[in-house]
Amino acid sequence: MTIYIALLRGINVGKHNRIKMADLKSLLETMGLTKVKTYIQSGNVLFEAKDEAEQLSQRLEDEISKTFGFPVPVILRTAEEYEQIIRDCPYSIDSLKEGESIQLAFLAEEPYQVKTDLLRNYESEPDECFIKGKEVYLFLRQSILDSKLATQLPKLCVPATVRNWKTVIKLSTMVEALK
Repeated sequence: MTIYIALLRGINVGKHNRIKMADLKSLLETMGLTKVKTYIQSGNVLFEAKDEAEQLSQRLEDEISKTFGFPVPVILRTAEEYEQIIRDCPYSIDSLKEGESIQLAFLAEEPYQVKTDLLRNYESEPDECFIKGKEVYLFLRQSILDSKLATQLPKLCVPATVRNWKTVIKLSTMVEALK
């Protein structure tokens, strides 16, 4: 069995695409996934499954759409991939000043180089990024809501969902508890 972290994009933001985590957990359990745990309302789910990630991601998207009536991109990482992602972070959480944050954009697939170059054009004094594989690490010296760089993630032309570093680490501790 493989431990997966599923990151759902765009649910429970404002009044649209509402999914109760208890309902999501129940759906995943009826799909045969085990040890299902959710974290906060923004679509973070851990579970164990035998399936391969690509087929599982599509199956989750299909079932969520059928059950809740709207499409939701699902980005999966195995527990091992997730731990490597944390180790690969080039920014130090310990040296953050007031108002600064580290955000992590999880991408559905690796973007083309020309697209990552385009995103890097939006790096500026307040914001910077580090792109490795299917992750974009954002170091923001202001709110993500005010970041020109963060708003340019769609230029990568791949589905993405962003989590703050606190959530990234919390999911990691939940993975450890699941093992």
